[in-house]
Amino acid sequence: MKKDTFKTSIFILLLGGFLTKILGFVIRILFTREVGEYGISLYTIVTPTYSLMITLASFAIPISISKLVSEEKIRSKKIFFTTALFLLALNAFMIGGITLLAPFIASALLKQPKVTPLLIAMAYTLPFVSMTSILKGYFLGKLKVAPNTISNIFEQLVRIFFLLLFLPKIVKQNVLLGVITFILMNIVTETVSIFTFCLFLPKKINITKEDLKPRKDILSRILNISIPSVSGRLIGNIGFFLEPILLTHILLYVGYSSEYILEEYAAYNAYAIGLLTIPSFFIQAICQILIPEVSKYHANHNEMMLKRRIKQALFYSFVIGLSCSLAILIFRDVLLQILYKTTMGSEYIFTLAFFFVFFYLEAPLSSTLQAMDKAGVAMRISLYGILVKLFVMVFFSFFKIGIYSLVFSEIINIIFVVHLNYRAVKKEIKTF
Repeated sequence: MKKDTFKTSIFILLLGGFLTKILGFVIRILFTREVGEYGISLYTIVTPTYSLMITLASFAIPISISKLVSEEKIRSKKIFFTTALFLLALNAFMIGGITLLAPFIASALLKQPKVTPLLIAMAYTLPFVSMTSILKGYFLGKLKVAPNTISNIFEQLVRIFFLLLFLPKIVKQNVLLGVITFILMNIVTETVSIFTFCLFLPKKINITKEDLKPRKDILSRILNISIPSVSGRLIGNIGFFLEPILLTHILLYVGYSSEYILEEYAAYNAYAIGLLTIPSFFIQAICQILIPEVSKYHANHNEMMLKRRIKQALFYSFVIGLSCSLAILIFRDVLLQILYKTTMGSEYIFTLAFFFVFFYLEAPLSSTLQAMDKAGVAMRISLYGILVKLFVMVFFSFFKIGIYSLVFSEIINIIFVVHLNYRAVKKEIKTF
């Protein structure tokens, strides 16, 4: 790789991510203002479940494909078709399961029977999300960042078009129907992404019947990489899934109303965390380039370049995290008012902002472990972190401090997980 390719690739992804995020702001503003606080509350309460669905449906495949393609030991088209057939079968099974379980999840766990159709709608978007993830992994493995950037921008433009032309008419009929339609819009946007990616594929591809047959050896290699990675993500998403369930049950038990919980959880998760995690697209861009780079230098036993890439990634992440966290802390009320026409969640941002500087170091550290074939270590750290977070949240919830039990658990989780990840990376480099 040429000397400046790492920085150039990150710059392209950052620029594309910035444009995508600006469009995302517009989408969030339009969606929030159209569906109102009630619609946002319903959408927020099912978001953890949707994150869990996507994690299971994509099965950490982008990481596996990116790693295998970058190593160039197996032909890319064999990797692609084997992975695609596996994920389509998995997604078909998930759609059936979620459709059957949606009423139970909505009524018994989330205590919101009205969100049942939202959960079912989310299930039907999964095959399209999975196919997009395969293509993203392929191009990142080839270190071609333009297709990812362009597809993301097209995807956001389609969402804006829909929000401007169709959502207001649908919301006038029914707010719940508007939220369901917004979710199903992912099918259209992911399809746009798939077609965009296809434009960047090699023009002359000879596909034979043999290529279409799934290869057990390739699938085995993919799963050996993805299972530890998806296990870590799955643990995090299960924790995210359990978070509103446990919080709702305990706060109801100690005397808070269902309306308070729904409103304040939306203020925390949709507004406060939504604003604080805005810079995450910068960190995602860094991690997308970091994984194939670290994987390559680790495989080649190039310790000097390995350390250099890790230090670069952590430095960029820290500078971005510090700058953005300070800006969000200082201008939180203005930003909340511009984006959401509310200042709900401002007090949560004030408490969390400083600690989110460290939050932005978590992803590059975890990605480094995965690229160095230590996904199992990253998985265990995720497990410990989520157990600590849920325990702290449950403990503080009995003190009747409302959503602050969740705020304090988030702070402790950030410090705990970043510390363990840093120690694990340092240990691995010493024994490299």
